[in-house]
Amino acid sequence: MHHVIQWSGGIGSWAATELVRHDHPDDPITLLFADVKIEDSDLYRFNADASARLGIPITRVCDGRTPFELFVQRSYLGNARIAPCSQALKQRPCRRWLTEHTDPADTVLYVGLEPGEQRRVPAITAGWRPWRVEYPLMQHPGLTKDDLLAWCRHVSLEPPRLYEFGFSHNNCGGLCVRGGQAHWRRTHDVFPDRFAWYAQLEQDFRDTHGDVAILKRRHHGQTQPLPLRDLHTDSFPAAAFTELDLEHILRLLGLGERPEDRRRRLAVGSPTARRDRTG
Repeated sequence: MHHVIQWSGGIGSWAATELVRHDHPDDPITLLFADVKIEDSDLYRFNADASARLGIPITRVCDGRTPFELFVQRSYLGNARIAPCSQALKQRPCRRWLTEHTDPADTVLYVGLEPGEQRRVPAITAGWRPWRVEYPLMQHPGLTKDDLLAWCRHVSLEPPRLYEFGFSHNNCGGLCVRGGQAHWRRTHDVFPDRFAWYAQLEQDFRDTHGDVAILKRRHHGQTQPLPLRDLHTDSFPAAAFTELDLEHILRLLGLGERPEDRRRRLAVGSPTARRDRTG
């Protein structure tokens, strides 16, 4: 059986690969990475380090366009509701590779969704047919992102730096159009030059296509575009949060967890737990 990991350069796809390699040590494994050309430089460092540790080369595919080049060509600005870059720049190049190099009859795809992302499973599974898709991390419902990062460090592999900066995912260099206001404020604070670059690209798009924006805000009960250049002056209304923003805040507050999961998460970071892991 050929095992193909949908490798994002994030902690979830790395952990999924470790589990698959453990369960299938003698089978061929491919790390399939779709490069959108605006990734953080540290993602490529992590790819190289993780590939060396796993003993598996990265198989890179690339459409050749950046997300904003795609938006301009399609005259459509990606946003949290519809992000055409995901399909055009990631899924299609990967599907082309799969079609050319694998047989669905003896190939399994793996996606590193974390246990809390169960709602995404049906659409992903349907979208990759006729290939079968499995989700290794879903078999370990008690795992959290903090657990995965701790595991990564325990094996002397430094996680991608975007997690340390507070980003929930290591993709698009902090410029993911699916992120909400909290995500983009963080990008503004951590990567001001990148933020300014995207704010200008967005404004150039607006000059041609009118009052559209990556972000939205609620004002007097109405949803309105919120240009990136105006984000720092906006009142940060809670209604403008995306689902990802809310999940991140709830996770930080320890809300929405089962009691046993919270106890386990807190125990992982305790001095006793760290001593047990380093044994």
